Amino acid sequence: MKRIYLSSPHLGEREMVYVKEAFDSNWIAPVGENINRFQRQLETYLGNHVEVTALSSGTAAIHLALVMLGVNSGDEVICQSFTFAASVNPILYQHAIPVLIDSEEDTWNMSPEHLERAILHRERKGKKPRAIILVDLFGMPAKMNELITLAQQHEIPVIEDAAEALGSQYDGRACGSFGQMGVLSFNGNKIITCSSGGALVSTNHNYVQQAKFYAGQAKEPGAFYQHSRIGYNYQLSNILAGIGCGQMEVLDARIARRREIKSLYRQELADIEGISFHSEPDERFFSNDWLTVIILDTHKLKATPLQIVETLNRQEIECRPVWNPMHRQPVFADAPYYGSGVCERIFAHGLCLPSGSNLSNEDIQRVAAALKVALN
Repeated sequence: MKRIYLSSPHLGEREMVYVKEAFDSNWIAPVGENINRFQRQLETYLGNHVEVTALSSGTAAIHLALVMLGVNSGDEVICQSFTFAASVNPILYQHAIPVLIDSEEDTWNMSPEHLERAILHRERKGKKPRAIILVDLFGMPAKMNELITLAQQHEIPVIEDAAEALGSQYDGRACGSFGQMGVLSFNGNKIITCSSGGALVSTNHNYVQQAKFYAGQAKEPGAFYQHSRIGYNYQLSNILAGIGCGQMEVLDARIARRREIKSLYRQELADIEGISFHSEPDERFFSNDWLTVIILDTHKLKATPLQIVETLNRQEIECRPVWNPMHRQPVFADAPYYGSGVCERIFAHGLCLPSGSNLSNEDIQRVAAALKVALN
């Protein structure tokens, strides 16, 4: 039986053209025309006068953003608790302290109410946060108006982690273009992929140039290598950037297919009481629907997400629980947390369904049929 994966890479027809160009020109290095082209494609796609530097991962982009904002040992950085660990780990790279914030019910992203409570409390303790990391979870834009306004009122810079949200929009503006810096990911499971890779996005030219400098081991210009600052090996390969160039040409089609897949699941599961979908709250929100995520009413359905995962896995169907909130993780056990249990409830009831744009309608029907049997 063919295995149905959660979100596997989906290549087009042009990636190998750009990869071959890298080989033919002998630019098998972290520099070359594919990198320049890929960055231009992203800048054009995102709009809003952004500049982009391609990097080895989205995690690298978050780390460099913190470096450039001057986050150091003992500083506090606010971050969404309901996310993947890569959003928070770079805070620890800088020996800083994460302050974790609960979600709100509508988008499952950072709660403006708890963000304000955290900022005011940290300020009263004489520990004004140095940065805020917002996340656009599963492709869903956060409530940018409220969150960015709060950050501006308290003069705290924002890093937007849009690793899962390339192609999503809030009020007509591309995710990744909010705040002082934005972050993208091109990991193998994302809506487009370079196999691995990421990008830092900003309207601030200096931030983008600094990111390029730090990503190349902070080598200073001159006849010999000289280093006055600590740098990192965070550059993207010209070969992998070639894959990204080809992927950018099919990005809109990939988004359309992911959104269609969610619609198909809605149709196939419409007759089951006790299932609800992670959905856009209103017309300001446009999600790329990177993953279709459902909430199970475990009282009505008598099944938990983990039980469903195990059952479908035996039928060669990969499902996954939603992210286990960071404040529940042993590595962040001592981090301050502000919330009311929203993300814990989502974790207890949330299930990610196979959503790759290379899945057929028959694949979706097979998943839905297996899910119905498992729920019964």
